[in-house]
Amino acid sequence: MARSAQPNILILMADQMAPSALPIYGHDLVRAPNMARLAAQGVVFDSAYCNSPLCAPSRFSFLSGRLPSRIGAYDNACEFPADQPTIAHVLRQRGYRAILAGKMHFVGPDQLHGFEERLTTDIYPADFGWTPDWTRFAERPSWYHSMDSVISAGPCIRTNQLDYDEEVSFVTRRKLFEIARGRDERPFFLVMSLTHPHDPFAIPCRYWDLYDDAAIAPPRVRIAKADQDPHALRLRHVCGLDLDDVTDAQVRAARHAYYGAISFVDEQIGTVLEALDDSGMADDTIILLIGDHGEMLGERDLWYKMNFFEGGARIPMIVHAPGRFAPHRVAASVSLLDLLPTLADLAGGAMSDDMMPAHDGTSLLPHLLGEAGSDEVIGEYLGEAAIAPIVMIRRDRWKFIHCPADPDQLFDLVADPDELANLASDPAHAATVAAFRREVGDRWDLPRIEAEVLASQSRRRLVAAATAKGTTKAWDYQPFRDAAQDYVRGHMDLEDLEASARFPRVRGE
Repeated sequence: MARSAQPNILILMADQMAPSALPIYGHDLVRAPNMARLAAQGVVFDSAYCNSPLCAPSRFSFLSGRLPSRIGAYDNACEFPADQPTIAHVLRQRGYRAILAGKMHFVGPDQLHGFEERLTTDIYPADFGWTPDWTRFAERPSWYHSMDSVISAGPCIRTNQLDYDEEVSFVTRRKLFEIARGRDERPFFLVMSLTHPHDPFAIPCRYWDLYDDAAIAPPRVRIAKADQDPHALRLRHVCGLDLDDVTDAQVRAARHAYYGAISFVDEQIGTVLEALDDSGMADDTIILLIGDHGEMLGERDLWYKMNFFEGGARIPMIVHAPGRFAPHRVAASVSLLDLLPTLADLAGGAMSDDMMPAHDGTSLLPHLLGEAGSDEVIGEYLGEAAIAPIVMIRRDRWKFIHCPADPDQLFDLVADPDELANLASDPAHAATVAAFRREVGDRWDLPRIEAEVLASQSRRRLVAAATAKGTTKAWDYQPFRDAAQDYVRGHMDLEDLEASARFPRVRGE
């Protein structure tokens, strides 16, 4: 089949899916055959990262190609500015049909951000109710992570996340067939975003029973509380890690359920890939598999994300287009920021300056072609458990983490992939640390960013408190569906309808 200049683009996104738990990155127990097939036929990025290890900031950076501090995307209750161009805007400008199914954690009255169709509501609230407060750090927010997800981990019959993700995969499949049967000739840009394997760690027996409980290995890296860095201690506080005694059996159950959730995600992906193939569109569709951030899963005695350790910040990234790019693996470090310029390239070539929004990433097209490309990730964390901006630079063998409130961290990820030896105070690495600190000073005005974060938090807390009183008007997305146009209705010609709804068509055009 001839390759079109503007291929369809399908993004498959999973929430909190750590590469370390995937067979395509070396896990020998977890079962994910559909992801494995994408990897075997695609370009696998072995060192891909989010730019902020928290759901909303990561997703807003992914869509905009901008760092969180540049767009005010500090935490999970920040409004994503409606005037910020996104990948969806860019591709619509290039003639694409932009469609979103599933979670994107948009906050604010704009719930589309360039997508012309949104097939589901979001699973999380769109208001300011989850705004953190750096000035009252000692007070744990009642709405945030707790260890209940670990303590109560195990098999279940049903959860709201299962309801949500099964709806998302269903409407994605249905939309693919609708596109195949329709007369809209535009290529599609379709994002399917699932909320699994995000905690809570509960999954039906169908997926739980894929794994022998005795085969679930415990966390490999254990770090006593007394040896944790200051930010890790703040994470322990904000997530209540020290409020309950957690047994080895509960830790094992949480990891067991997480692996089962990955298999659930893989199954949903498989049904969508099958629909793509059955619709006849697979050969002209570029597929990307990505995550929004990682999951510590008990490593370093930490859970969830909100940090720049490998478990929290690394993500899976696969580009599947075997007719365009030969399967191979990329060792260089890349990030979600790089996807906006990459997709612009894949959607018909580089855009002119007046059409391309400002962005902080670099196109991955050279990597996809097997050539030398960028090797750099820039990150920011400005959410819960921070009390000042935390920034990260990942380049070559190094990861440098800086926060005005904490000691610096420097890790050599080649010699020390588990990040056990902080080299920042080692005289042998003083020059490297000094160079990174100069770069931090050049890249960021950290006092200004801190002041902007605090001012934003104050404004949003006031608005959230005020709008909770009296009559409220929710921003949560309400999918529109015109039942008068569904299935069979009196104003429709029955024979034409049934002929056009059947795929493949049996008569007519």
